[in-house]
Order: sequence, then structure tokens, then C-alpha cells
Amino acid sequence: MSVEATARITAVPDGRGATVLPVLESAGPLALRRTRSPAPGYARVTVVGAMSAPLGGDRLAIEARAEDGALLAVGSAAATVALPGAGPDAGRASYDLRLSVGEGAELRWLPEQLISACGSELDQTTRIELAATARLVLREEQILGRSGEDTGSLTTRLTVRRAGRPLLDQHLAYGPGAPGGWDGAAVLGGNQAVGQLLLVDPAFEDAPPAPRVLGPTAALTPLAGPAVLVTALAADARFLRGVLDEALERLLHGLRAARGV
Repeated sequence: MSVEATARITAVPDGRGATVLPVLESAGPLALRRTRSPAPGYARVTVVGAMSAPLGGDRLAIEARAEDGALLAVGSAAATVALPGAGPDAGRASYDLRLSVGEGAELRWLPEQLISACGSELDQTTRIELAATARLVLREEQILGRSGEDTGSLTTRLTVRRAGRPLLDQHLAYGPGAPGGWDGAAVLGGNQAVGQLLLVDPAFEDAPPAPRVLGPTAALTPLAGPAVLVTALAADARFLRGVLDEALERLLHGLRAARGV
């Protein structure tokens, strides 16, 4: 039996230098827990999987809002594993993320990996609305198949709008049903892990980093926005995380320097 569930998070400043969570609403397999703050002023939420999901036919979503001036960090307790449905007619699963960040607010969206198990069918969409002075740190990682197995069918779409204008619209597809060549030398090149890191910050308007290659299968690209996108391939989840973590550390160091912090 398929599941339809939407979990909701709203973060607002409390006027005393902290961020509070007036809405923290779990649903279905998406259990939300407030956890220890990563830095002063931030509220942190961890998504805990209460059951195996998404399965074929499931319709899952998370809505997260960081209101004006709020500082919100969201992560997950473990990887999300897309699994086949209970029967041949289960259909594709969907996992939708709808995120919004207000003026002077910041959202750090840093979940664990999404694993596309053999036989699964999943469509993931991430839609983000940013105010003009909002800040965003977003990490996405897809692992195409568990150890020793082929990938399932996975499509992802990331759409970001800043101050009402398009910033990034990206669509990717892997596995059965994807356009030909998705696993060829020009795309994955034999790698099983793919990921990206997106930073949006007004400080990049005055000090955008230069485009550059980050090792043999990763690159940093400045976007008009102002924003920076890091894309990477790797043989497995561990190497992919290492590339993205190093890139994030360097970018955050550059932002602190640009702000004089």
C-alpha cells in the first residue's frame, strides 16, 4: 500500500538572537526531530526515517520555510533508500522538497545520500524560493545502486528562484528509461556516485570565485545570481562526500573572508 505524506518545518527568529520552530510537523515515514544547533543562532532539524521509504507509489514531501532573519539547518539521520514497490503495478514514487528562505535568512540543507536501489523508480524534485538577501547551502548526493547492484530508475530536478527570477533549473535522469548515454563516458564515466553543492550568498556579488576544476571529476562554476555550483562524480559515496566537504569548507572560508569575519 502506497503512502502519501507531507512533513512541514517553519523557522522564525525569536528576537533574542535564536531561531525557534513554531511548526515541526512529522508525517508518515518522515519523522522530524529538533537536534543540537550547529552554531549560535541556528535551529537544527534532523529527518529520521520512521519506516522504509520511498517505496513504489509513495508520494512524500517536505516543506521547509526559513522566515525573514531565521537561521535553519536541516539534515538526516541516515541515507534515504528508494526501494521497489510491493507489486508490478505500484508505480513510480515521488519525493518533493519545497523550500523557501526569507530576507536575511539562511538555510543549510545537508541531508545524507539518496540511494537508488535496483528495481526502484523515483522522481525527486526540489523547488527553492529565495529572497534577494537570503543565503543557501544545499547538498545533493545520489548513489546509483547499492554495492554490487545496478541502479534503479531515478530522475531529479532542482529549480531555484531568487527574488522571483530563475537562478538554476537542472534536470538529471539515470537508469532504465533514461535517455541513452546516461552511463557513458561523457556522463558518469563508470562512476556510481554523483553530487552537487549549491551556495547562494549576496557576498558573491562582490567576490565571486573563479571557475576551476576540483580534481579529475569535479568542477566549480559561478552562477549569475550570485551563486556557486560544485558538481562532482566519484566511485562511491565516501569519495563523493570528501570532494564536496572540501569544496564547502573552502567556499565558506572565502565567504567569511569576504565578510571580514
